Amino acid sequence: MNQYPPIAEHGMVGDLQTAALVSSEGTVDWWCTPRFDSPSLFASLLDAERGGHCRLAADLGAGDGMTVRQLYLSDTAVLVTRFMAPGGVGEVADFMVPLGGAAATDRHSLVRVARVVRGSLPFAFACRPRFDYGRASHTLTRTGDRAMVLRGPGTDLHVQATAGAVLRADGDDVTARFTLSAGQAVAVVLTSTAGGDTAPPVPSLDEVAERLEGCRAFWHRWLRTCTYRGRWQDIVNRSAITLKLLTYAPTGAPIAAATMGLPEQVGGERNWDYRYTWIRDAALSVRTLIDLGFRDEAHAFRRWLRDRIERGGAASGDPLQIMYRIDGDPYLTEEILDHLEGYRGSRPVRAGNAAADQLQLDIYGEASDALIVGGDVGAIRGWKALAGVLDWLADHWDRPDEGIWETRGGRRDFTYSRLMTWVAFDRGVHAANAFSRPADVARWTAVRDTVFRQIVERGWHDKRRAFVQHYDTDVLDASLLLMPRVGFLSPHDEDWLSTLDAMDGELVSDSLVYRYDPQASPDGLRGSEGTFNLCSFLYVEALARSGRLGQARYAFDKMLTYANHVGLFAEEIGPTGEQLGNFPQAFTHLALVAAAMALDEKLAEEPAEHRAQDGTPVAGDRPRAAAHGLTAPSGANADDGGDGGDGDDGDDGGESRG
Repeated sequence: MNQYPPIAEHGMVGDLQTAALVSSEGTVDWWCTPRFDSPSLFASLLDAERGGHCRLAADLGAGDGMTVRQLYLSDTAVLVTRFMAPGGVGEVADFMVPLGGAAATDRHSLVRVARVVRGSLPFAFACRPRFDYGRASHTLTRTGDRAMVLRGPGTDLHVQATAGAVLRADGDDVTARFTLSAGQAVAVVLTSTAGGDTAPPVPSLDEVAERLEGCRAFWHRWLRTCTYRGRWQDIVNRSAITLKLLTYAPTGAPIAAATMGLPEQVGGERNWDYRYTWIRDAALSVRTLIDLGFRDEAHAFRRWLRDRIERGGAASGDPLQIMYRIDGDPYLTEEILDHLEGYRGSRPVRAGNAAADQLQLDIYGEASDALIVGGDVGAIRGWKALAGVLDWLADHWDRPDEGIWETRGGRRDFTYSRLMTWVAFDRGVHAANAFSRPADVARWTAVRDTVFRQIVERGWHDKRRAFVQHYDTDVLDASLLLMPRVGFLSPHDEDWLSTLDAMDGELVSDSLVYRYDPQASPDGLRGSEGTFNLCSFLYVEALARSGRLGQARYAFDKMLTYANHVGLFAEEIGPTGEQLGNFPQAFTHLALVAAAMALDEKLAEEPAEHRAQDGTPVAGDRPRAAAHGLTAPSGANADDGGDGGDGDDGDDGGESRG
């Protein structure tokens, strides 16, 4: 057993309130319950000795010629780990039944089913939870012939097996060994409950089979609402399921990733907690979810966002803050878990996130677009909330902030923050007119135009021939790949194309894109990081919309080779192609879907006579680009060569999530 398997060697299962990671060796080495952001039961991914794990796998010694493979059942979140040996072929299916309705619960079941399809195989099971990130002890009590309960502070973990397995105590942990022949199966169910809660009944194998079928049916039924029919159906479906798994059903709030503490550089300090809801990430997902046909998910988040604004839920007193707990609580405290060694020695391990206190003004643009994109911001409550935010922003927009990458090296006048401020007022002006709602339209228009002029005058660097990270630097920043998507300028604007060329020469490495150069723009943190998957997919989309279809498609195809064996992406790609950072990351999968849809759209528009035999457009082919994602309102910044502002088509960063 590998003490620290590669980050990419995992699949994820979940029930829409919590999620677990299962390694390709059959080990559950990450599970927090009863919520995504709860303390962990299993966290051996962060400390192999003290973190806790649950292993169910074929029990063969080294050199026995066993091959292990992992896959998802098609279009589901049922994860299957297959063990192929000379004596037999078996598999372990892991799943959690999605919880319907909007009620949060303390009861969650992770089901593990071992079976053999050829020959016979011995299996070994070990459940060694370590409560509260490994800080708390637990007790073990037998509650039936095939049932035990491990009691920690405030949480019980019930371990129950179907006939064919005998659970044994190993100190305060649970183990079992059994051998199965072709056609035989044993299930072990792990159920977490509030401390002292009633134990669940011990299931039969037939009941487990019914749960499995119910889980499969849920995902097949849910995915039928997807309207995507493009060239990359399988990877888009997998990304959609991943985004759904990372959404907390009781509130509709998506989290950034299922994990905390996984490093952006092995051995480094950039180890953040991503189990919260970022306004930016979630807001940018709304248009993509709607375009995929998942309107219920998009509207659920928009209701959550509107509630945050109406309640004035920022700890600072501002209308919004950059992130919240999944229930909307704005108070996030960051602590260092010194007792955990971290993934392969990557310390410190952080729980909570101090970046919640940062000022990032771009969130108001993303939030405004998310509220307006579905059209129902014309409702009275929604409009009052949005108008109040824009009135506040009109007084507070021109301030340095920490920026999208959450710098810990001081505030700057970040160009991306100003770009999204422009988006906020642009969307507000058009919505006020479209819905005939009361608003200080004259003031909003004046501020929008002032922001536009400021970006053009101060965010543009004449020598670099590019828009730059902030007003006092010549450093490039991949966040600005969103400029055409939001409608600030045309994807064929000469200033945009020269910016894209500059990024291509400095930030892009074989289709992989760095966020910025931390040496040129210090961020207050030691060490380096890999290329950012989000930025790599934004780069693909920007290339496609700028008419560089051959380059875009090649970059996209190369990016897909970095997906793991079940189609999942972490946050970053390291220098040798390894996945780094928290896993799986919602923003990456969101950007993947947006890039696929942009490519499909542009390839469909491409005239047949302009296609080379390999699909690469011939020279001079620059199909028109339509907006996607944060779309400009009808009539604004259309792809007509304009720059999105006055119609003249002339001529520090820091740690993500830190």
